[in-house]
Amino acid sequence: MKKQFLRIYLGAPLFSEQEQFWNIHIENKIKDKFGDKVRIYNPCNNDEINDKSGYADSLAIYHADNEHLDKSDVMIALLDGVTLDAGLASEIGRFAHIAENSKDKYILGVYSDVRQGNVSEEKVVALNDLAESQWSYLNLYTVGAIKNNGMIYGGIDEMIEDLGKLMEELLND
Repeated sequence: MKKQFLRIYLGAPLFSEQEQFWNIHIENKIKDKFGDKVRIYNPCNNDEINDKSGYADSLAIYHADNEHLDKSDVMIALLDGVTLDAGLASEIGRFAHIAENSKDKYILGVYSDVRQGNVSEEKVVALNDLAESQWSYLNLYTVGAIKNNGMIYGGIDEMIEDLGKLMEELLND
């Protein structure tokens, strides 16, 4: 049976107002572009487990998010931040396992850190000085999980463009 829409899991850090604002902005940008062709689960909208003025234990969070991971077609992983959120890394691992054992499941990572690229001799030499790296770092195991099951993009618009191509392929099969 042909799919009518893609189920998308939007994985991202979500504990600051800034992170929540950004996640909702990305969710709305995708909805504005694709309308009823997408159903997006954005964990920061799930007040039952993520309204931190209330209470949800670890098992409630685990089961609630897994319910959505397990039925999603695409995981969008927002990788920017000081460090990759441990919860997001766990979600990527679970979805990578699902993607490797299923047909037509993909991870689209977005890593827009402006420190990437821009190599100069001065920056390379500075690597010899403790704590003077001019580049950010992502855990390479997590990067491998994404690349084995999808792609990492340098910006949101590039990812959304490829999401459209992927959607055409998945909804027209």
